[in-house]
Amino acid sequence: MKFKCIIVDDEPPAIRLIEKYVEKVGFLEHLGSFDDSLKALEFLNKTEVDVIFLDIQMPQLTGLQLSKIISRDTRVIFTTAYPDFALKGFELNAVDYLLKPISFERFYQAVAKLQHVIKPAVADAPQQEFLFVKTDGKNKFTKVFLRDIIYIEGLQNYVCLHLSNGQIITLASLKSLLDSLPQYDFVQIHKSYIVSLKQIESTDSFSVFIGGKELPIGGSYKEGFFRRIGENRV
Repeated sequence: MKFKCIIVDDEPPAIRLIEKYVEKVGFLEHLGSFDDSLKALEFLNKTEVDVIFLDIQMPQLTGLQLSKIISRDTRVIFTTAYPDFALKGFELNAVDYLLKPISFERFYQAVAKLQHVIKPAVADAPQQEFLFVKTDGKNKFTKVFLRDIIYIEGLQNYVCLHLSNGQIITLASLKSLLDSLPQYDFVQIHKSYIVSLKQIESTDSFSVFIGGKELPIGGSYKEGFFRRIGENRV
């Protein structure tokens, strides 16, 4: 699958560098480059684009403003010289945030994420409804419906599934549970917590409020979490 992309930056050298990098990546298709955000918006209104390499500091319409206007189906990779915009970029559904000057290695790390974020739609794909977790040392497995899971907590020697109808303790690892859960419904927010996106009540930059609890968002999980939240923003 090739991802259709455009470049939006008011600095010609920055555009040329990204164009050079795009040419090296086989799964990217370059549709055009724009040094004016309003012209880019006009193009986006007429053309389907998978991802924009978008500068933040631009005249007339900033990259942050443009990202709020475009279709939710169009992903954004911000390119800027200002690190202070990083968290704001992630909150706006950014796939990644590239700090200028951009190396090809860092560029490739960012675009590689597109293969996990943008996936072809599969018609009538069956949805997972439950899983079995081992609940004692005698090979007993308990059926758990995914709709009942609020969040999963990793403790020192075991894992606790916090459910709408109680709790279940299992010796399964947090990683094995995460691998068994559908990615469209669950996300890890901390080394000790996996949450159900459907059960989240609210969130801020540091915490998730769910099931009457306040759970911390780990620094290394913040980017992925806010990207997932952005996929469901209105």
